[in-house]
Amino acid sequence: MSFPMWYVKPHSKRTFWRRHSLSFVSGGIVLMLILLYKSADANTHLGSFFGNAIADWTGVFVMIVVTKWFYEVGSEESKKCPKGAIGVLRRHSLTIFLLITGVLWVWAFAEVEVNGKWGQVVGNIVSEWTQILGTVLMTKWFIEVGSKESKR
Repeated sequence: MSFPMWYVKPHSKRTFWRRHSLSFVSGGIVLMLILLYKSADANTHLGSFFGNAIADWTGVFVMIVVTKWFYEVGSEESKKCPKGAIGVLRRHSLTIFLLITGVLWVWAFAEVEVNGKWGQVVGNIVSEWTQILGTVLMTKWFIEVGSKESKR
């Protein structure tokens, strides 16, 4: 039986690339979009697309990477954390990370020219961060019929 190149067979050797390829590819897409936008005219459709895509793909990259390293209480995927103050910080580390980096993005947005080339991109990233944080918080408190997490 022949498998596609991207398919990882259960018994195959897990190389560094195989374990982190999703992070590298999504990060590479963000980098490529930044480079394309840097040389594009933001007042064209293509330039505008690159600017919006930077924010969207940055959100994808962040969701892929930070959910590997940070935890959130109530998530089925989160590992068990220690008790005490360190445990509280660890159990909410995803929210804490998003809040801290969100504040930094808001600060960056306040510093750039709103109608400048990078102003709209940073504004879109602030919006993306708000969406990600909102999704994390909503999934902690609310349920949806049919989702795996709601069957608890």
